[in-house]
Amino acid sequence: MIHLTKFLIPSLLAAFVVSSCQQPTEDDQIKSADNDLELRKDAETKPMNVVFILSDDHRYDFMGFTGKVPFLKTPHMDKMARQGTHIQNAFVTTSLCSPSRASILTGQLSHRHQVIDNQSAVPDTSVFFPQYLQKVGYETSFFGKWHMGEHHANPRRGFDHWVSFKGQGVYYNPVLNVDGKEEAYEDSTYITDLLTGKAIKWLENRQKDKPFFMYLSHKGVHSEFAPARRHKNVYEGEPLQYPPTMSPENAGAKGYNYEDVPEWVKKQRYSWHGVDYMFHGAVTFDEFYQRYTETLLSVDESIGQVLEYLEQNGLLENTLVFYMGDNGFSFGEHGLIDKRHAYEESMRVPLLVYGGNNVLKRTVLDN
Repeated sequence: MIHLTKFLIPSLLAAFVVSSCQQPTEDDQIKSADNDLELRKDAETKPMNVVFILSDDHRYDFMGFTGKVPFLKTPHMDKMARQGTHIQNAFVTTSLCSPSRASILTGQLSHRHQVIDNQSAVPDTSVFFPQYLQKVGYETSFFGKWHMGEHHANPRRGFDHWVSFKGQGVYYNPVLNVDGKEEAYEDSTYITDLLTGKAIKWLENRQKDKPFFMYLSHKGVHSEFAPARRHKNVYEGEPLQYPPTMSPENAGAKGYNYEDVPEWVKKQRYSWHGVDYMFHGAVTFDEFYQRYTETLLSVDESIGQVLEYLEQNGLLENTLVFYMGDNGFSFGEHGLIDKRHAYEESMRVPLLVYGGNNVLKRTVLDN
């Protein structure tokens, strides 16, 4: 078992992408004093490809293999966990979309990268870890949600190919920025499927003589949840297991002392962050829960399609695939929904690693 916080991810990626067995030339090396991160090329070792798949608001235990939600089926996440590596204790330091994503890209905490909320822009001085990969010869690409304070979808530093959308984006009929040009989609185009298709097309057309890094950043499963049409109502009527801390009348269950719950938590219950008036009464808790699990299914399918492409094209042995959530999500624990707080359901995220000849297990877990 590994304990990780999100700001370690860039260093974790770098550790398995480029080796440092021989002294590099100035052109082979890039180093940042702020990040204390150094990548080196080794002429005798083939660089490893990396695919990093990120989802939105996916809490750590809503995956089929955990058994937390008995009816939830996520076969491709399950495959990554059982045949690869499940890093069980992965936590974020700021449980909110933009700060968390900035930490992933910079390797810094929010007080350093300055993205402290969903409105803060990333400073122009920030270095994103794909810039290091470009410097040592990687072809890089980004697909999906950026969402760090800047309400535009223009290409960002560190990516040779760029596909994104403004802000949170939409689930259906999106407008994408593809390398600086807008593309509008209609006919009930679903964002998860569209991003996955574009990502696989890029894999097919990339420069085959270069190692690659692909960042697939999904909108799903951010609220307001909207499953793909094929997944609507597949979990209708499934019984839900409400957490024992969801209601004050369950005080004392499993040692839950409601009297000592912080006052701010009690007051949040009747707000859009709480189960008694969630989203201003616009949706019931059961509907909310059902839509979340149904929306998650297309994210799992996306993972499966990427893994299938890598397997069918003989790339998986030398390609490391990460799957991660940008923050967790509460479903009734302490009477709360959403994230933004320091309870485990909000801070803890899924982190799965697959492929690369199990290099993570051999390099980290066995040492």
